[in-house]
Amino acid sequence: MSKTLSILAAEASADYELIDSGESQKLERFGARILSRPDPQALWRKTLPPAEWKKADGHFGSGWSLAKDIPERWPLSYSGLKFWIRPSSFKHVGIFPEQAANWRWLEDKIGRRSVEVLNLFGYTGGATLSCAKAGAKVVHVDGSKAAIAWARDNAELSGLAAKPIRWILDDAYTFVKREIKRGRQYDGIIMDPPAFGHGPKNELWKIEQHLLPLIDECLKILVPKPLFFLVNGYAAGYSATAYGNAILPLQDTYAGTIETAELAIKEKAAGRLLPAGICARWART
Repeated sequence: MSKTLSILAAEASADYELIDSGESQKLERFGARILSRPDPQALWRKTLPPAEWKKADGHFGSGWSLAKDIPERWPLSYSGLKFWIRPSSFKHVGIFPEQAANWRWLEDKIGRRSVEVLNLFGYTGGATLSCAKAGAKVVHVDGSKAAIAWARDNAELSGLAAKPIRWILDDAYTFVKREIKRGRQYDGIIMDPPAFGHGPKNELWKIEQHLLPLIDECLKILVPKPLFFLVNGYAAGYSATAYGNAILPLQDTYAGTIETAELAIKEKAAGRLLPAGICARWART
């Protein structure tokens, strides 16, 4: 690979900041609301005293404990996009700030050109909206009807509802196999696969079993001169180097450059970096 492992750290913004972290917890501000959530990567002591953590509007334990006046959802602006924040039963809130560096990278690679992008496991749509904002036609695929509805709401909130985005409820691998039969091709592909999951028809996904076959099939639907290929990882137990090795066939076929990175968020209290995922990305040079 052309580059060594780097760290891409998200900074605080007007609407978001990682206030403190430690002892398997993180304290974040989303707009005017502060939430405390578990994070096993925070393997250190908290900086702020317990009294500051108790001021949070919501705490996640076995489920959410929320202040009475907290709304069901509220808007947040981040990295040039807008998102609805909603505390979910899986501790997530609908935005992954560590992805901001990838969103900027995608916008740069698209560069206002009319290209077609496939976003697999698209969830609440951060990458989809970044690509659409940059001028791309996007196919957004997710196995959750609720996640797609959330992503569409984010598109409307961001003023991107009229952009050429196709919202597809389907199993990622099944959809790609169909695209091969249809002869469809894409200039860029994004995927953010979970470690384990199920599609809308209970299709099983295990990353150790299905990631490489999915990448192999995705290579068959790239245009002859593709722009980029991005694979994200969260809580899968693998390193960014492993993901980089998995996409080496792109470099063998199209030359270009592969970058691997650890994604992190910089906290306000002590300036520490909280690990928040990994990625491997290829781009044509």
